[in-house]
Amino acid sequence: MLMQKFNFSIQTRDGQKIVSVVIAGKDQEDAERKLRQMYHHCEIISCNANQMDDHKTPQIMSVEDIITLISK
Repeated sequence: MLMQKFNFSIQTRDGQKIVSVVIAGKDQEDAERKLRQMYHHCEIISCNANQMDDHKTPQIMSVEDIITLISK
Protein backbone atom coordinates (compact mmCIF):
# COMPACT_ATOMS: atom_id res chain seq x y z
CA MET A 1 0.00 0.00 0.00
CA LEU A 2 1.31 3.41 -0.93
CA MET A 3 1.20 5.92 1.92
CA GLN A 4 1.85 9.62 1.87
CA LYS A 5 3.59 11.81 4.42
CA PHE A 6 1.92 15.12 5.11
CA ASN A 7 3.91 17.98 6.61
CA PHE A 8 1.57 20.34 8.49
CA SER A 9 2.19 23.79 9.90
CA ILE A 10 -0.41 24.51 12.56
CA GLN A 11 -1.48 26.95 15.22
CA THR A 12 -2.72 25.33 18.42
CA ARG A 13 -5.89 26.49 20.14
CA ASP A 14 -3.80 28.47 22.65
CA GLY A 15 -1.94 30.31 19.85
CA GLN A 16 1.34 28.40 19.71
CA LYS A 17 2.68 27.94 16.16
CA ILE A 18 4.20 24.58 15.23
CA VAL A 19 6.06 24.67 11.94
CA SER A 20 6.45 20.98 11.12
CA VAL A 21 4.23 18.08 12.14
CA VAL A 22 4.76 15.08 9.82
CA ILE A 23 1.97 12.50 9.70
CA ALA A 24 1.57 9.49 7.40
CA GLY A 25 -1.84 8.77 5.97
CA LYS A 26 -3.58 7.17 3.01
CA ASP A 27 -4.82 10.63 1.98
CA GLN A 28 -4.86 14.19 3.37
CA GLU A 29 -8.22 13.65 5.08
CA ASP A 30 -6.81 10.65 6.99
CA ALA A 31 -3.70 12.62 8.01
CA GLU A 32 -5.80 15.58 9.18
CA ARG A 33 -7.96 13.23 11.28
CA LYS A 34 -4.81 11.89 12.98
CA LEU A 35 -3.48 15.43 13.45
CA ARG A 36 -6.70 16.58 15.13
CA GLN A 37 -6.57 13.63 17.52
CA MET A 38 -3.24 14.99 18.80
CA TYR A 39 -3.99 18.73 18.52
CA HIS A 40 -7.67 19.36 19.28
CA HIS A 41 -9.14 22.52 17.72
CA CYS A 42 -5.90 23.43 15.92
CA GLU A 43 -5.84 25.65 12.84
CA ILE A 44 -3.98 24.21 9.84
CA ILE A 45 -1.81 26.93 8.32
CA SER A 46 -0.31 24.82 5.52
CA CYS A 47 0.04 21.24 4.35
CA ASN A 48 2.54 19.66 1.94
CA ALA A 49 2.34 16.05 0.74
CA ASN A 50 5.21 13.67 -0.09
CA GLN A 51 4.94 10.13 -1.50
CA MET A 52 6.24 7.36 0.73
CA ASP A 53 6.73 3.76 -0.44
CA ASP A 54 6.18 1.08 2.22
CA HIS A 55 8.05 -1.49 0.13
CA LYS A 56 11.44 0.15 -0.18
CA THR A 57 14.12 -2.23 -1.32
CA PRO A 58 16.91 -2.53 1.21
CA GLN A 59 20.35 -1.48 0.09
CA ILE A 60 22.49 -4.56 -0.50
CA MET A 61 26.19 -4.33 0.27
CA SER A 62 28.92 -6.74 -0.64
CA VAL A 63 31.47 -8.03 1.85
CA GLU A 64 34.09 -5.86 0.14
CA ASP A 65 31.91 -2.74 0.64
CA ILE A 66 31.52 -3.52 4.34
CA ILE A 67 35.25 -4.11 4.80
CA THR A 68 35.96 -0.80 3.06
CA LEU A 69 33.58 1.00 5.42
CA ILE A 70 35.15 -0.63 8.48
CA SER A 71 38.70 0.15 7.39
CA LYS A 72 37.95 3.86 6.97
